Amino acid sequence: MRIFPKRHKLAIVGVFGSIGESVKSSVYGKIFSKIEEEEYFSALVLDIDSPGGAVPASDYLYRSVAKIALKKPVVASIRGIGASGAYMVCCAAQRIIAIPGALVGSIGVISIRPEIEMLLKRFWAKVKVNKSGEFKDMGAFWRSATQEEEGKMQGLVDSAHASFLSLVARARNMDEEKVRQIATGEVFWAPKATELGLVDELGDLSRAIDIAAELSGSPRRHVKLTPRRGFRERLTGQFVDSLVQATTDEVERRIWSSYMR
Repeated sequence: MRIFPKRHKLAIVGVFGSIGESVKSSVYGKIFSKIEEEEYFSALVLDIDSPGGAVPASDYLYRSVAKIALKKPVVASIRGIGASGAYMVCCAAQRIIAIPGALVGSIGVISIRPEIEMLLKRFWAKVKVNKSGEFKDMGAFWRSATQEEEGKMQGLVDSAHASFLSLVARARNMDEEKVRQIATGEVFWAPKATELGLVDELGDLSRAIDIAAELSGSPRRHVKLTPRRGFRERLTGQFVDSLVQATTDEVERRIWSSYMR
């Protein structure tokens, strides 16, 4: 029997790294389910620094956070990058906060696949394939795609992009045509993203916590929930995170270089 009532606390969940890689939807899904179901958590604050990731994983996390938002306040705080699939997850929140130096946006979808057909021919190598459907090996790296296959793959990208665009329009209460104009795949500095309606206000994690406390009517007490990973996952996760960080640094360097010219 509990003598003293369990005090409500704000839940803070960090989303750092590539979604689908270091940020696994199955692991984070369990964390979000716990926050949704337990009354102990009065609100959710998302601490975001991610370039996005796989479409299915991003969509899954968005829907998981959206379920929480139906019951409790959700505030997203972008501390570094909130782009692509990571911005999709942010759209499940009632408020989006970003530090002035954050990069926000990249509303778009990309599909990348290597083709090594010429390399295989150079080394007299062949790939034998047995398949039961005409398009079962569509997108295979060992051969060039047919014109029909290119059309189908572009259709998948266009369909995902249209869904992403509509999601942003609904979440941010924006006209879909206006979203289409800025959904070019580019990122914006947070002040510009605020002007465009992608961010509600400039601020840091502390400000996001204040807003979550105000919306939930609960004290500012909070607890950070982090996924538990095994030794192997920690090793691979560190590698992926390092790669993402290196890529992020290069993107930021190039952007700064273009501004300084």
